[in-house]
Amino acid sequence: MILDVDGTLVDSNDAHAHAWVKACQLSGFAVAFHQVRPLIGMGGDKLLPTLLGLQADSPKGKQITRTRQGLFLNEQITSVRAFGDVPALVQRLLDDGVGVAVASSAEKRELDALLDIAGVRALIETKTSAGDAPSSKPDPDVVLAALHRLRRRPDEVLMVGDTPYDAEAAHRAGVRFLGVRCGGWNDADFPTAAAIFDNPADLLASYASLPWPADVDAAEAGA
Repeated sequence: MILDVDGTLVDSNDAHAHAWVKACQLSGFAVAFHQVRPLIGMGGDKLLPTLLGLQADSPKGKQITRTRQGLFLNEQITSVRAFGDVPALVQRLLDDGVGVAVASSAEKRELDALLDIAGVRALIETKTSAGDAPSSKPDPDVVLAALHRLRRRPDEVLMVGDTPYDAEAAHRAGVRFLGVRCGGWNDADFPTAAAIFDNPADLLASYASLPWPADVDAAEAGA
């Protein structure tokens, strides 16, 4: 199973949006929270061009990105909390012999801090972040990197995420997707999802009936 982190394991999407808003404003760009919030889930390489028409690798883009990261790690992260039952879900997967990876568009420092908040940094060995993929979600690069590290085919894996960018990345990588509502998106935003849950606790409560690839394939073959 591949897990997204922001909005999936931890309630951090608003915090990211606030950091982007302030970073843009400090660099002379007037943006509002409601403009930024729907873009959270993309990496900066996608968000800045979409929001400002500014390339992330331009001098101004790099400045905003560095400022945003500092604001998030030094100010906003204090408001971030884990969703319930995240360690229990990951431990259940590991106890059942399921390989677990995280695939995030966050930078490594942020990812490690968020996994600490979620209480699973020590449990999950396979981690892919922005530095492991040429392009962020909704491109499939970070999902493909996680598949490579798990040494699994796409049809052997489930991915859990909270945004349509996660869903598209999973779809483009050929991975079956499970949506969670806790990141602030609606069911209609996950048209390709095999199933949708409220949050990690709901996922754990529904564990026995999750649409594992092998089970679904067997059911389809029987039909």
